[in-house]
Amino acid sequence: MEGTTLFTQQEVEKGNELYAEVIIPLALPKTFTWSIPVTYQPAVQPGVRVEVLLGKNKKYAGIIKRVFPEKPAAFNPKPILNVLDDKPLVHTSQLAFWEWIAHYYMCSEGEVMQAAVPANLKLSSETILIWNEEYGEDYIDLDNEEFVVAEALNVKKELRLTEVQQILDASHVYPVIKRLIEKQVCLVWEELKEKYKEKKETYIQLHSTYHNEDKLADLLNNWSKAPKQMELLLAYLHINRTEGEVTQPELLKKSGANVAQLKGLIEKGVLIAERRTVDRLRNLPKDILIDFELSPAQQQASDEIAQVFEEKPVCLLHGVTASGKTQLYIRLIEQYIRKGKQVLYMLPEIALTAQIIRRLQKHFGGHIAIYHSKFNPNERVEIWNKVKDGQVKVVLGARSAVFLPFADLGLIIADEEHDASYKQQDPAPRYHARDAAVYYASLFNAKVLLGSATPSIESYYNAKQGKYGLVLLNERYGNVALPVIDVVDVKRVLTKQKAKVMLTPDLHQAIEASLQQQKQVILFQNRRGYSPYMLCGTCGWIPQCQQCDVTLTYHKAKNKLACHYCGTAYPVIHTCAACGSHNFVQKNFGTEKIEELIAETFPAAKVARMDYDSVKGKHDHDNLIKLFEQKRIDILIGTQMVVKGLDFEHVNLVGILDADGILNFADFRVNERAYQLMEQVSGRAGRRDGEGKVLIQVTNTQHPVLQFVQQHNYTELYNFELENRKQFFYPPFSRVIQVIFKHKEIHIAEEAANLFIHGLKANYDKYITGPAEPVVNRIRNKYLWEVLLKLPKDAHLINQCKHEILQQIAIIQSGKLYRSVDIIPDVDPV
Repeated sequence: MEGTTLFTQQEVEKGNELYAEVIIPLALPKTFTWSIPVTYQPAVQPGVRVEVLLGKNKKYAGIIKRVFPEKPAAFNPKPILNVLDDKPLVHTSQLAFWEWIAHYYMCSEGEVMQAAVPANLKLSSETILIWNEEYGEDYIDLDNEEFVVAEALNVKKELRLTEVQQILDASHVYPVIKRLIEKQVCLVWEELKEKYKEKKETYIQLHSTYHNEDKLADLLNNWSKAPKQMELLLAYLHINRTEGEVTQPELLKKSGANVAQLKGLIEKGVLIAERRTVDRLRNLPKDILIDFELSPAQQQASDEIAQVFEEKPVCLLHGVTASGKTQLYIRLIEQYIRKGKQVLYMLPEIALTAQIIRRLQKHFGGHIAIYHSKFNPNERVEIWNKVKDGQVKVVLGARSAVFLPFADLGLIIADEEHDASYKQQDPAPRYHARDAAVYYASLFNAKVLLGSATPSIESYYNAKQGKYGLVLLNERYGNVALPVIDVVDVKRVLTKQKAKVMLTPDLHQAIEASLQQQKQVILFQNRRGYSPYMLCGTCGWIPQCQQCDVTLTYHKAKNKLACHYCGTAYPVIHTCAACGSHNFVQKNFGTEKIEELIAETFPAAKVARMDYDSVKGKHDHDNLIKLFEQKRIDILIGTQMVVKGLDFEHVNLVGILDADGILNFADFRVNERAYQLMEQVSGRAGRRDGEGKVLIQVTNTQHPVLQFVQQHNYTELYNFELENRKQFFYPPFSRVIQVIFKHKEIHIAEEAANLFIHGLKANYDKYITGPAEPVVNRIRNKYLWEVLLKLPKDAHLINQCKHEILQQIAIIQSGKLYRSVDIIPDVDPV
């Protein structure tokens, strides 16, 4: 990476002036430069954290990007205040990656740093009050509380906020501090504080005197008083001999003793307590155990992947559902571990990691670590450091794992590569982890394997054009048949209220048949909650969110109406705000309502629900999946979470309850997404015996996507979609940049969007679509307008356009009227 050369000891000793470009975790348009005091020059290198001052007194922990000897011409840099690390927190390859992400996705490197680095490695600023020496000791104008704090400050010269709270015996001390600052009694300073703390555990050991068996026997035989201490000692000896090292909590729990009894044994010199730093992560033996053979089809695919990797860095593995792609991944991972290389195995959803980690740990033990947002900040720091030092060879993680500081990366696997969850939505950087992984791998000359039963049109196009290699795996493992897919026309099923049908007679019979065979059922509905909206039966009024232009979803379990855009919850409405009627009708159905209906219809069956509302905890996904694997659940109802790559051997029926909801989105990717969802969810059926069946409930039975799904024919879908995309100049034939304008006043957002287009028209008029209001045009009390740029795949033109977009944003926001407009560029939106 340019500019990352370390300076020699001789250069440093000469006292040459050196400067550092430092990334701080703020959305600043460019990185700042600070000077490096001579005393810190030997310790400074790219990737190291330093303490810097921005403005008068705001301190930040930044990361050095590069060190150079040329003084900036335009200003005098401030000095770095402190060097916080002995060795780099990130490698230069990560700094190069951050720079690429910032450039490609049109954000700042500070925003990338904010997303990449675990929270507990980003030091927080702690406010300190400092005595103002020029104030003197004239306390006449101070009230009682101000006087007490001023006296303490005069004595100690500095106080932290927590100390001020203790002095005043109150938590609300800000008004007092504000008055003291205004009266110039004190000044405010910021101190950086390390948030990461090592985990400490107290270990109990036998005093070395009693390692001698005779002396120990003598102690036990002549014990006269304190029988409880004797029981505790015997418990220690038993645990120590049967399980090895003994921790204090474990000893007290198993012995039933208390801390006082343990303290007594320590004071007598029988036992010793020792505080040790321990891992938060579970340590397993670093074994490699591969206990399966690849089928002939898998072996052929494996050989073809190896051949592709000889010529190309990226390979797309298109394998039908249940073809055994995971076994291929395991074999590949084994090869790279034996070479001493690191592997990143990415999955789109945290829900998937729970099942896969158990399979990988069985084969690779302690070589594997897992990394995603449900881990607490301290656990994430420990994984970060182990990856950076090369101790962990394989990381299984969701999209954020692409930011880990790998030392010697050899392979990235992006499973379910088509999934939209790989794309970060808010906040910036709005990166696509699959695409970012391809660039990240290139920095290490590593290989990338993209795997899917339903590849994204863009990836398949890249493979067909020869940019990626393409390997096909067209048969299920064990030559099991793909499930039979039946389309059920819900128009033929009449209901009294003419409401949407949840359970057609065909699906009802199929569920009964599965339960009789002691098989399991998955029911898919891509709407959570009980009822997506409530309607006044008298006048047609629908309750809406006060902050967003969307209907409120009824959640029966919480007895609340909830907005799925901003998260606001409202009490259930019983009286119509328009006409005063109490006649509300619940329209459509979500997973909660289905769960209730299925439990009533099949009272003997064990029913569970898997959606965002039911699996919020760190281990909730895993626990539910284990119950389903162990056949302790008969019918699982879920949203997209049940679709993605989960492997259940006893499922023989899948029901898609409302395919119309999937097929009728206003989006150029709607056919692709609908096919992927339906094909993936159908792939959960009959994975072992080939006796799987899928029922799709739909009104528009003639939709072309349904024919492709019934035939499991991805190639036909690809050709159909490619023709449409070419006609309307959508990806993969163009590169899309969406620019979103948000403001609390609708006309200001619209004016800003029009000004933006006016600024770009000269060079890009034929590529611009909009401005237009999105389907949901108000979220969190801000109105939205969108502009779409569909650009030819010309790198020079795209880079020039990005530059001009950022220029236009800066020009618009420099005007007083539009300063508060949020303008968000989103590259490759999904």
